Amino acid sequence: MSDDLMPIRPEHVFLYPIDWQHISHFIRFKRAGGVCEHCRRPHGKRVFHLGDGRWWDAERLYWRCAKGRRVRRPAEDILTRGKWTKVVLACAHLHHNPSDSAFDKLAALCQRCHMIHDAPEHRRRRWLNAHCRRALGDLFHGPYPERGADWITPTPISMLES
Repeated sequence: MSDDLMPIRPEHVFLYPIDWQHISHFIRFKRAGGVCEHCRRPHGKRVFHLGDGRWWDAERLYWRCAKGRRVRRPAEDILTRGKWTKVVLACAHLHHNPSDSAFDKLAALCQRCHMIHDAPEHRRRRWLNAHCRRALGDLFHGPYPERGADWITPTPISMLES
């Protein structure tokens, strides 16, 4: 069951249920049948794609779009634009809450769909982290380059007085 080893950060392990490996396996391979629930890409297979979401379904012998629907054959030169990618399914939390593992809030997603789904949450976390670093710089009247905050400038005193 090497497919079931999920890369969970050590500080987040306590957020997941103790049977997470079994839940993840059930969602990815029993419920989803080993394909992405958004685009239908098959787990463990190499697929040829154009980078914009379109990919060749070698099993059905037609092109699919980013939503898994059948589309027309591309008119452009697919040999120069196309790339091969190995598909890896992950069990994604649709509401970004790892402690809530209800089956209706989980989905089997390939790496592309998972990153697209998580993009707004990643942007929110980056914004929050940047503001926290700025707040620490303000709190201690200056940045601390040895901690990786050399780009943070303290808030000018004139702004604090008004």
